[in-house]
Amino acid sequence: MIELKNISKSFNGRTILENVSSSFEKGHINLVIGGSGSGKTVMMKCMVGLVDVDEGDILYDEKLFSGLSRKERTPFRQEIGMVFQGGALFDSLTVEQNVMFPLNMFTRMSIEEKKDRVNFCLKRVNLANSNQLTPSELSGGMKKRVAIARAIAPNPSFLFCDEPNSGLDPQTSIVIDNLIKEITEEFNITTIVNTHDMNSVLEIGDKILFLYKGKKWWEGTVDDILRTDNKEINEFIFASKLAKAIKKV
Repeated sequence: MIELKNISKSFNGRTILENVSSSFEKGHINLVIGGSGSGKTVMMKCMVGLVDVDEGDILYDEKLFSGLSRKERTPFRQEIGMVFQGGALFDSLTVEQNVMFPLNMFTRMSIEEKKDRVNFCLKRVNLANSNQLTPSELSGGMKKRVAIARAIAPNPSFLFCDEPNSGLDPQTSIVIDNLIKEITEEFNITTIVNTHDMNSVLEIGDKILFLYKGKKWWEGTVDDILRTDNKEINEFIFASKLAKAIKKV
């Protein structure tokens, strides 16, 4: 479980997050939604330690994460997998080398053990025998699947996905959503996904957190979101569906 307790963050006097509290449970997909500038990405960066909070606490399994030094955070980082928007693969490395990257950083596995783990993860995302391909030879959906394989390679307890469906067609987005859901349940991971894709929200979301102008504006389940009378979240849902409809035209 990850807990946020009254976290706030500002840049150059501009408040990005204000007094946000929430919790994200193991074995569930926790979706964070909100418009551009709502604070989703900054909150995720705070949660993985790329940005420090100004106030409040972040806890991993009841252990304080925020406020620790970079060195003190190392054991936590070994438990974190990250899927960046766009995949963020290293263009100069092969698929195998990309997936092996966190194993080289955080483990003392032998080269044989690393290759076995890479092969397992690639097979799990339906990319067996793609080891020697380069990112330039991959489609957008394949890049995202390699990014997921890399994220789960160290067998993390916590998985963060920042707009995993960005730039993908609807059919490929469904494949990525289902893969994230399967991996979350299969390995009992605490998964946090930033998204603006309402299809993802309705299909795989166990818990939804809606940020609005840096504040926690709404929180609930998929069933709750379909019945809410919250004005801002209903406007967000309508705008998201309209944008998707226009994109299809």
